[in-house]
Amino acid sequence: MNITRRSILAAGTALLTASMMIPVTAAAKERVVFSGGPAGGTFQVVANAVQVYKPIKASKDFRVKAQSSAGSVENLRKVNSGKAQMGVVYSGHVYLGRNGQMKNDTRKYEDVMAVAWLYGAPAQLVTRKGSGIKSTKDLVGKKVGVGNAGSGAFANCELFFTHMGVWDSVERNAMGYNDAAQAFGNNQLDAFWLFTAFPSGAVIMAAQTNDIELVNVGKDAQDSGFFEKYPYFSQLAVPAGTYRGVDTESPSFQDSALWVANSKVSDDTVYNMLSIMYTDEGLAHMKAQKKTFKHMSLDTGTQGVVTPWHPGAIKFWKEKGMM
Repeated sequence: MNITRRSILAAGTALLTASMMIPVTAAAKERVVFSGGPAGGTFQVVANAVQVYKPIKASKDFRVKAQSSAGSVENLRKVNSGKAQMGVVYSGHVYLGRNGQMKNDTRKYEDVMAVAWLYGAPAQLVTRKGSGIKSTKDLVGKKVGVGNAGSGAFANCELFFTHMGVWDSVERNAMGYNDAAQAFGNNQLDAFWLFTAFPSGAVIMAAQTNDIELVNVGKDAQDSGFFEKYPYFSQLAVPAGTYRGVDTESPSFQDSALWVANSKVSDDTVYNMLSIMYTDEGLAHMKAQKKTFKHMSLDTGTQGVVTPWHPGAIKFWKEKGMM
């Protein structure tokens, strides 16, 4: 064997030996961009809370990165396109997007799959005791606070009032909840609309200056076929005693904020993330971030969903006996 061949053989043997001594690198973690919402908003709290939870950070299989966004509609589009792997989207937007019924947008967003219900945002329509306003239809000709322009409250007010045939027959005032409560207290409004968790500070404020009632929008929705037309809304009632002077429960309806994932996210990642977050410790962590998450539980995790589930979520919820 000549010197050149011996040198090559020796070098090859050394390289093989060295390669055997290098530890095998683990498979790359699956990257999960979790799209939340504007800074300070509840959607962003969800994304941040999942990202920082220690058992999530410790996973060897996936890496979660919270990312801010404009909110539900942007999240729908980002998750569908794969720019984000997960996000928070209202059940209504998932439903409308899947069916090509978004306002001024006929595209179909079919790669957004449900993972879990997070919390509900219920409708509340406040008026004065003795006003004679017992139904949404009694608002014709009245001055009504309908939420900030561009907000989810405004959009759902427009949807519901249009369905009830009164949107163009009320004197609409687009304003935030606290401003509406103040205007109501100064007799500048006959009623005001909210789409938020109860008890609401704005309604509490209104009840300090007036004897109030909550309109039975649940009955209006039921009698008018609203739930059949928009099946992503679910029924609930504001309990008696939630607000001063309102001593009977007030039937209403709510949309649901959902945890969603792109269809291409691995089943194992979705299953494992649910298995981490839906433990006693994981749920306590969420509830410590914001009281809005107080109803998150195994029992509520599958409610408010009328669109397809991610296969990884199906596996988890079936194991828990929720499907």
